[in-house]
Amino acid sequence: MSDDGRVIDRTDVERAADRIAGRVRRTPVLEVEDRRFGWPTFLKLELLQHTGSFKPRGIFNRMLAASVPEVGVIAASGGNAGLAVAHAARELGHRAEIFVPESSPRLKVERLRTLGAEVTVTGAFYAEALDASAERAAETGALVVHAYDQPEVVAGQGTLACELAEQIPGLDTVLVAAGGGGLVAGIAAALEGRRCGVVAVEPVDVAVGGVAADSLGARRVGRICFAVATRTGIRSTLVPDEAIVSAQRMLWAEFRVVAEPGGAAALAALLCGAYKPHPDERVGVVVCGANTDPATVTGLSGSAK
Repeated sequence: MSDDGRVIDRTDVERAADRIAGRVRRTPVLEVEDRRFGWPTFLKLELLQHTGSFKPRGIFNRMLAASVPEVGVIAASGGNAGLAVAHAARELGHRAEIFVPESSPRLKVERLRTLGAEVTVTGAFYAEALDASAERAAETGALVVHAYDQPEVVAGQGTLACELAEQIPGLDTVLVAAGGGGLVAGIAAALEGRRCGVVAVEPVDVAVGGVAADSLGARRVGRICFAVATRTGIRSTLVPDEAIVSAQRMLWAEFRVVAEPGGAAALAALLCGAYKPHPDERVGVVVCGANTDPATVTGLSGSAK
């Protein structure tokens, strides 16, 4: 694949799966008892992926499909993509330079540096950090790794759906959080032609703000996501901040899973009724990120006693 913005398809996702095999985890699925929602519901625990989010799938695919120069790779990220870039670069022996906005959680910025990346904090939100990274890439010649809008990245994210289809036979619908749209587009491309719909879940406040701003903070979906959504018929729904917080609390209270706000957004659509399945509909919910302060979810601080 070339970085030309062309629309990806299932073949691209299957090639990505072969390319990244052994580099990413096959994350588990947790079945929720029917009594909880009244229909079969399955949680894809992608927050157990390396670095705590789905992002390494696409980042590894981008790096492995390209010729990385000696100067290394460069990316802009509100947090999770940057962590994935830093992790993949370290695993593959490349230098990584990451530009993050001032809105990025301190926890994520500290982890970037722990993973060996050179970090520059600039701009209020993702768009400003992206512009700064583009200027730097032009100066150095580093390989640009986009957080969500490159063919290789989107195809890599779609490998999650290949796993999910194997893990849940007869799956009818996948609910997935949408920020820039790389994950939802990859999933839709992977499932195209199968009897399975895809629903993109977004926070109500489309301006960059709210509890999920650090992980779902892109101002608009990428060009690849828009093209794939148009072709495959991705549906979308909105959820309020309160529903996202409720989903985080439910994941902790019932399953002892700590999810970041963006990671819990898809589940929030079920809890608040933004998405209402039909009777007997088999629903897969992607819990896609875990990079948050556990105390904000669990109400606990300090070590367990």
